[in-house]
Amino acid sequence: MSSARETFGGGVAVITGAGAGIGAGLARHAAGLGMTVVLVDVDAPAVAALRRELVDGGSHAVDVVCDVRDHAAIEELAERVYSGFGSVRLLVNNAGVEQFGYLWDTPVPNWDRLVQINISGVFYGIKAFLPRMIDAGQPCWVWNLSSIGGVAAVPLQAPYIMSKHAVLAMTECLRLEVELAGHADRVHVQAVLPGAVKSNIFEAAGGVDNGDVAAAEAQRVAMLDIKAEAMDPLAAAHVVFDQAAAGEFYLLTQPEYVGNAMRERADTLITRRAPVLRAKRRFDPAHQ
Repeated sequence: MSSARETFGGGVAVITGAGAGIGAGLARHAAGLGMTVVLVDVDAPAVAALRRELVDGGSHAVDVVCDVRDHAAIEELAERVYSGFGSVRLLVNNAGVEQFGYLWDTPVPNWDRLVQINISGVFYGIKAFLPRMIDAGQPCWVWNLSSIGGVAAVPLQAPYIMSKHAVLAMTECLRLEVELAGHADRVHVQAVLPGAVKSNIFEAAGGVDNGDVAAAEAQRVAMLDIKAEAMDPLAAAHVVFDQAAAGEFYLLTQPEYVGNAMRERADTLITRRAPVLRAKRRFDPAHQ
């Protein structure tokens, strides 16, 4: 079994949403493995600061301001990366945002923004980079960030949870399509399902303007309470890279915690039970 350094060291990693949370943790760990890291985010100061940190530490990194909602911009990014750095060994489609509140209170612009970032952004990354990765003819990896929320049902976070179910399904289908097309020996598609990982996703999450504002903000507070005990992003990245190098498909930051949610989801489907409201149990879908 190859180590993460043997598998990824010396290659190029492109990470969206690299400015904070697990994206920054993945970037730091990738740099520590000897990868050239392309830090992609809409937050220019955040990725510039991370690039300086990595470069000052002796790593190779560049920062790129890019909005994953813009397909043309992602295509331009892919062209720039391949022209400037060569083939990509690791693509991490990580950028994502949250939304609190009852689904019927969710502002339409917030819904549209979340779908564009969390779902379309992953698709645009795949569409821009994967054909180039296949054509390069070298071993490569595609990680799409789902979440523990991708196997759960959580009230007052429906848009985010829906999006992470979609990303998980997209990744599972992509894995089959890569095999069907005859590329599975070189192109490794993997789904990342973080549990509670420290990030600023809850502070930056959308809320509601009308309707039950208090319920939306109470859910934000509940998630911030979970954040206080969440896993360090760099530690989460270490686990993810090791599982990826071992060839696993579902990459879980906390295998027992996330695995329990997966088992519960499977049991719900097998028994055909309706979702159960649990006031004292909340799954934290944070991955940023």
